[in-house]
Amino acid sequence: MDLGRLRALRELAVRKTMAAVSEALLVSPSAVSQQISLLEQEVGIKLIERRGRGVELTLAGHNLVHRAERIFAEIESARADIAELKQIIAGDLRVAAFPSVAAAVIPGTIRALMQAHPQLSIQFDEMEPEQALAALRSWQTDVALIDDLNVPPGALDANIETMPLMEDVFNVMVSLDHLLAESPSATLEDLRDEAWVIDTASSNYTRMLTQACQTSGFTPRIMARCNGFEVTVALIREGCAIAILPGLRASHDLEDVWVCRLKPEIRRKISIAFRKGEKRSPALQAFLAKVKEQARA
Repeated sequence: MDLGRLRALRELAVRKTMAAVSEALLVSPSAVSQQISLLEQEVGIKLIERRGRGVELTLAGHNLVHRAERIFAEIESARADIAELKQIIAGDLRVAAFPSVAAAVIPGTIRALMQAHPQLSIQFDEMEPEQALAALRSWQTDVALIDDLNVPPGALDANIETMPLMEDVFNVMVSLDHLLAESPSATLEDLRDEAWVIDTASSNYTRMLTQACQTSGFTPRIMARCNGFEVTVALIREGCAIAILPGLRASHDLEDVWVCRLKPEIRRKISIAFRKGEKRSPALQAFLAKVKEQARA
């Protein structure tokens, strides 16, 4: 059986539509459909059934995907074995991470790897944790930085391994003329009557904050929803709104904004995810060592 066709079927099991698979594999939807048809001809049995705009795998399709997972894991393990025998840290390593952690640790990690291993090329993509994990499953990236807010531990499949990287606490950000400016900390109750700006890149983040406020007896009055930190901080700076944002956002210089701790704390755990069987890869080992150094710093 052709490995490319097996990969297309595996992606279809995860993404449900030909369009989504074509986007992940960087081919046309018709090419994906043809790959599946050819695979069905190879095995001599129907592997998918169309359901509305999407598709569902048949029992044979699910069984084949299950077997394919083991095949791909063995291939990656073999590649790691060969790389380990070569003892050369070279080639390409694809990394995906979400903006706040990426800004904090990725540039320093890449710089350190360039100096220590000039034959290793890092290819970086900015992705939210759920996107990064999907890219990892579909072999579109080799390493994904994720957090437990967007990817609960139970959401990880058996072929993904994780290592803890760091913890991050959420902070309150207000303008310098706000009543909370100069305060070392603030509670959700202190923010009851405020206008809020929300970072919409993660729906889980919005849901978490809304639930936390409702537990404190109110629903936040959201006046702005932004998919980017630049607009968010501009609204805070001008006193239009306040925000609760990850502490990593405050690890950079923020002019004309007051940052204080949220009490009680809301924490998230950030992890490094990679496919099982690849941990012995010298390139991955080098990345893990350097990114941990950056996280400690």
